[in-house]
Amino acid sequence: MGLPSILRVRRRTPAESAAEKTGRTSTTPSSPTKNDQVISPRDSDATKGTRIRKGFAISASVSYFLAFIFLILIIIGNTYPRPVLSDIYFFKLDLADIIPTSVPNASLINSIAQSIGLHDFYQVGLWNFCEGYEGVGITYCSTPQNLYWFNPVEILMSELLAGATIALPTEIITILDVLRITSNLMFGFYLTGVVLVFLLILLSPLAVRSRRWSMPLAIAAFIANVLVGAAAIIGSVISFAFKFAATAQSDLNIHADVGVRMFVFMWLAAGFVLYSFLVHAGMGCCCASRRDMRGGKRGENSETN
Repeated sequence: MGLPSILRVRRRTPAESAAEKTGRTSTTPSSPTKNDQVISPRDSDATKGTRIRKGFAISASVSYFLAFIFLILIIIGNTYPRPVLSDIYFFKLDLADIIPTSVPNASLINSIAQSIGLHDFYQVGLWNFCEGYEGVGITYCSTPQNLYWFNPVEILMSELLAGATIALPTEIITILDVLRITSNLMFGFYLTGVVLVFLLILLSPLAVRSRRWSMPLAIAAFIANVLVGAAAIIGSVISFAFKFAATAQSDLNIHADVGVRMFVFMWLAAGFVLYSFLVHAGMGCCCASRRDMRGGKRGENSETN
């Protein structure tokens, strides 16, 4: 028996099914929620400022790392007779032709000087000195010791035979006390500076988190800058002063050469540390930090935390 037509299930046409499917899948645009807010130009500027701060912090760490490498080379230079280390010294005292050629039998006298214990050259590092002969190279390096300073009178006299003496320029003798004090200061400055620079390599990225880190980092960077810069100045003054004093005596043919590699390494290290200090000092008042963004402070001129 057939059902009334009103109770029969009418089969949908393909057009009606497609229309119903389209209606179900389409949604009306909703209003933006709290988590879907459009990024304003102000937020974009703050994000850009944080990237700049992060870039400066990374550059400071890289600069400290480069300074640390040069400081290590300064510290280990001239400690052992190795091909690289032997070329890193503050100054080199040349006694190969201590008697001028204008003196009769100068070559014979210079040979006698070598036979009684004098070496052709003496070069000075932070921890010790090395000596050797021209054409042979370094034959001996003294044992590294703390607070080392180069005493030319003591070293030269200890290498001569008993009863033998040699006249040294008076300028060298008069600066011995100054040389000892300044050498000890330079030694302490470099060792303290290299430790502080190593710590700053690890701590510099903290400046990205908050401006509160910028002040202590800037103070530590200033101390490192003073230590490394002062040590470079002392090392340069000692080297050039010794060069002048050694060559001031015309009766003796003594030469002193400043170590070029040591001189370059000293001032490269000082330059990198100075750059890092300027970066930390600048980040104390410039560039937005992460704390600035979380606290609602934006821009480079925001209030310091």
